Amino acid sequence: MKKLVLLLLVLLGVAHFATLSRCEDDTVLVEFYAPWCGHCKQFASEYEKIAQALKENDPPIHVVKVDATVANEIATKFEVSGYPTFKIMKNGEAVDYDGERTEKAIVARVKEVAQPDWKPPPEATLVLTKDNFDEIVNNADIILVEFYAPWCGHCKSLAPEYEKAAKDLSQRSPPIPLAKVDGTIESELASRFDVTGYPTIKIFRKGKMFDFNGPRQHQGIVDYMGEQAGPPSKQVQAVKQVQDLIKDGDDAVIVGVFSSEQDAAYEIYIEACNSLREDFTFRHSFSSEVTKLLKASPGQIVISHPEKFRSKYEPASHTLAVEDSTAVSEVQEFFKKHVIPLVGHRKPANDAKRYTKRPLVVVYYGVDFSFDFRKATQFWRSKVLEVAKDFPEYTFAIGDEEDYAEELKSLGLSDSGEEVNVGILADGGKKFAMDPEEFDADVLRDFVKAFKKGKLSPVIKSQPLPKNNKGPVKVVVGKTFDEIVMDTQKDVLIEFYAPWCGHCKKLEPDYVALGKKYKGEKNLVIAKMDATANDVPNENYKTEGFPTIYLAPSNSKQSPIKFEGGDRTLEGFSNFLEKHATKLSQKRDEL
Repeated sequence: MKKLVLLLLVLLGVAHFATLSRCEDDTVLVEFYAPWCGHCKQFASEYEKIAQALKENDPPIHVVKVDATVANEIATKFEVSGYPTFKIMKNGEAVDYDGERTEKAIVARVKEVAQPDWKPPPEATLVLTKDNFDEIVNNADIILVEFYAPWCGHCKSLAPEYEKAAKDLSQRSPPIPLAKVDGTIESELASRFDVTGYPTIKIFRKGKMFDFNGPRQHQGIVDYMGEQAGPPSKQVQAVKQVQDLIKDGDDAVIVGVFSSEQDAAYEIYIEACNSLREDFTFRHSFSSEVTKLLKASPGQIVISHPEKFRSKYEPASHTLAVEDSTAVSEVQEFFKKHVIPLVGHRKPANDAKRYTKRPLVVVYYGVDFSFDFRKATQFWRSKVLEVAKDFPEYTFAIGDEEDYAEELKSLGLSDSGEEVNVGILADGGKKFAMDPEEFDADVLRDFVKAFKKGKLSPVIKSQPLPKNNKGPVKVVVGKTFDEIVMDTQKDVLIEFYAPWCGHCKKLEPDYVALGKKYKGEKNLVIAKMDATANDVPNENYKTEGFPTIYLAPSNSKQSPIKFEGGDRTLEGFSNFLEKHATKLSQKRDEL
């Protein structure tokens, strides 16, 4: 009987590892660990027990440890992203282990895989090609499809999560299929569905495509698709349900009334609801009583605003008659157009869904619709209504000053001393603050008029202008962003950094060297901006991490090109500029 070999592989290459994993025993248990990993340290004694148990198997099974921080080539080959990670090698092929981390569970699984007749179960994820795509997708009530590329790192990371989700959802009743398409082979399918990057994930319902906006982890996919599989609209049967929503609700009450599920208008309504189910709450009814309450007729959609948001300046509800010829897009536009009242209540929970349109006039105070404070809340809201009715091109909202404390701070209104403050959030990320004074409708009207006439200056958080700005890297502050970065005569490479950011500090020498290299280019500026101390007054230059780097081409300032990839070196930046800059006078071989 062979002896157990418990190996510590730290310096062996992939070839040596592959040789071991295909040894005549044909099964090898591998733990990828990191010396600093607490979970790995805690599991060490348990792993010794596993090694002892598998030594006693007939035939014995090899047990291996790999220090993934040293043998990173091996770890990368087997897509190790966390520690400890366990793989069971069967005839050189890796089988993921994702069960309990106990001696009993791991030993049982390894012995199962070691059986001569064991074969991996078939993938739960369906493989689609041009030959079977339409047949499968067009007949599925709902199916999730991933377009991937074999070389794509994100696709490789997603693969095990996607497969686990496929297994779970295949056992659901009714099952929800998950499928994948190799976009590099099935280029016609990728082109047909406008796939421009990988992975691209889409939901299909009877062949009609919808965006997938869910998570990309196993349980997140399962939960999200479970919600998506349900109907996008809930049926209401009792009049009281609708009455209560109108009386006490916080959001628009959307109800479609129809004669039956076979009503063509109902089918159009459901299709319109499907792609907006995350942004709206939809309801429908076949009840004549509900139809009567809403003063509607079968085949109509009614949007009613809760009582607290109604005013004499706007209708209490809006109605759309759905005909056989009504386009789904028309129904969706109806939802979007009428979902907010003339002056609604902006909250962090509905901000991204209801108040994205600009310009947005926000009146901040202690907003509270509970019984004791409703009268005061409505008093100030009534003042806003008087003005909002005269500016239909703008969106007006009230917002609680505590909910938007940071926004008030960015407007310079935190310490205004006034009970009511006003800000305008405009296009391009610009914002305007009303000078603190006692609030009434006339004061608000004058402020909005001044904005409309372009007489206001935006509020910009900015460091002082640098006294000397003649270095190889030009310093940009909030007040000079438009002057320097948006200069249409020059290409500008701008780095948004944070003083505490380690990656930014590491980048500094190469970035300075880049500035020196292109110092002679009069129409190219290498610049940087402390994004923690300055506003970036343009929404097209989004900073989601540090450093974030954009090239603002001379001919396309509103569509900057983001520098992506890990090659933050002098050569990497140079190649990027040579490819995208519009104003370079020198050729690469001259630099």
